Amino acid sequence: MSEEKVILVTGVADYWGAQVASRLIAQADAQPDLGLHIMGLDIEAPKDEIKGLDFIPADIRNPLLVNLLESEAVDTVCHLVFMESVRPNESAFDMNVMGTMKVLGACAEAGVRKVVLKSSLAVYGAQAANPAFLTEDHPLQGSRSYGNTRDLVEIEAFCNGFRRQVPEMILTILRFANIIGPKANTPMTRFLKQPMAPVLMGFDPLMQVIHEKDVVEALCYTILNDMPGVYNMAAEGILPLRKLMALAAKMPIPVFHLFAYWSIGFMSTTGLNNGQVVPVELDYLRYPVIADLAKMHDELGFTPHYTAEEALREFAGEQRVKRYMPESAAMTYDEERLRDTIERRRRARTLSPTEQVSLGEEENHD
Repeated sequence: MSEEKVILVTGVADYWGAQVASRLIAQADAQPDLGLHIMGLDIEAPKDEIKGLDFIPADIRNPLLVNLLESEAVDTVCHLVFMESVRPNESAFDMNVMGTMKVLGACAEAGVRKVVLKSSLAVYGAQAANPAFLTEDHPLQGSRSYGNTRDLVEIEAFCNGFRRQVPEMILTILRFANIIGPKANTPMTRFLKQPMAPVLMGFDPLMQVIHEKDVVEALCYTILNDMPGVYNMAAEGILPLRKLMALAAKMPIPVFHLFAYWSIGFMSTTGLNNGQVVPVELDYLRYPVIADLAKMHDELGFTPHYTAEEALREFAGEQRVKRYMPESAAMTYDEERLRDTIERRRRARTLSPTEQVSLGEEENHD
């Protein structure tokens, strides 16, 4: 057996941290020769027990974090702590931006070999002048008025300087498209779950999505493989917003764009805009943010298992199942789900043995 490799996942009490830690533990159980020891760190323990997890109760901003990393000989840190906020606020900035700075600083001081971070394509910004396909070296022009985007841009700006200061550390940043899935709580899933989903009259921007399972797989893949750099991550398929909504069985409600911007601005000044009215920033419902995926395929060597249409059809089906469904509708959904499963398994036969094992494990958990 190889020497034990210690992997620390921060934010393990939240959804992404728990999913990544559970997936890594499953991989460690399936392949004992990897010699993986999975640790999780958060202020509170996960609500649902994660068997095999070595949990450490602590805040990422604790000054003794460097001592923990040194004493446990941590090899890799997957940093997933992120406090969502629609409007920029000091509390979220301190946790997201300052917290990430402190984690990276502690990792550098403790000699951690690798750090993996989760980001978003939103950092590019939604603008009319965006090129057809945004490569990883495109300037980050995400809106500073939207809390999540502002914090992610600040984190990545710090990482650019950090990478130059600590060149010996492997630093991987994955910029994900809009995340879709039956369990994930993201701006796009909240947008599609609303009773009424507003769109801007006269605008139908192209969009990319990625299934929540592929997000977890991509994070685990980069944790277990040394892939330094920044990578755009999205499923196959680019869809106009209205087709995306149709696949998700959501009726668009057209709104005059000037009125929409005025309404959101007014609610922000009165403190009413908490992200429930329009969870997705309006600019992203107006202009396209389409990522070039060549680096994901050619350098990272990763291919999402779900296409964009498959992810959206599954999301829509799961939403219908949660409500009362007549037997005929349930059978139709089951037929669609099985058809997509057969297609994914067919595609998997062209993948590497490791990717085939990964997909097989996913299907067993469906």
